[in-house]
Amino acid sequence: MKILFISVHPDDETLGCGGTILKHSKNGDEIYWLILTDVSKELGYTNEFIINRQTQIDEVSKAYNFKKVYKLGYPTTKLHSIEFNELISKISSVINEVKPSIVYTVNRSDIHTDHQVAAKAIMSCTKSFRYPFIKKILMYECISETEIAYPLQENIFIPNAYCDISDFIEEKINIMKIYESEIQESPLPRSIENIKALARFRGSTVGVHYAEAFMLIRDVF
Repeated sequence: MKILFISVHPDDETLGCGGTILKHSKNGDEIYWLILTDVSKELGYTNEFIINRQTQIDEVSKAYNFKKVYKLGYPTTKLHSIEFNELISKISSVINEVKPSIVYTVNRSDIHTDHQVAAKAIMSCTKSFRYPFIKKILMYECISETEIAYPLQENIFIPNAYCDISDFIEEKINIMKIYESEIQESPLPRSIENIKALARFRGSTVGVHYAEAFMLIRDVF
């Protein structure tokens, strides 16, 4: 089975569905990674940070055993400035090349504008009558983005699908540590303690030790 994991920024995939990626990989699925944005000197990042970020992506890709990594290279925090049809076209090109049965993507109501723009574009690239090979679409939560959305009804993340990652939680945490600059101290949301706490909470909802939660958008069977 071919599965595509979409990150707006590197680390989204690990925060939101790292254990799920590991589980799919262990099950022998063919997994792919699409990253929409990148950092650059024009955005104020140092050469050291840029080089280190690429090294992190390479290490994370190897840890998950992705078959291929796609990078669109759009400027981080600037997706709203990209011509929308261009973004759709670039994402669509990757989806048509991979032809995944399952797509995992960011939640449309995350507080980060990049995530909002990306989710809207991705839904345009997963219409069943244009991409009939896609049988399942799931949106994952991204700690520090999903739970900080404005408290409006349309922004609520309501999980209705869960992946038991009890056997993969420690490996997920170790992969997250590769993104050393993204790790925070407790009680901030991206601390190791709170990443595990969210997985523990989601697991308790469905009677397992650790889980990742998703909003199931479409499932054809």
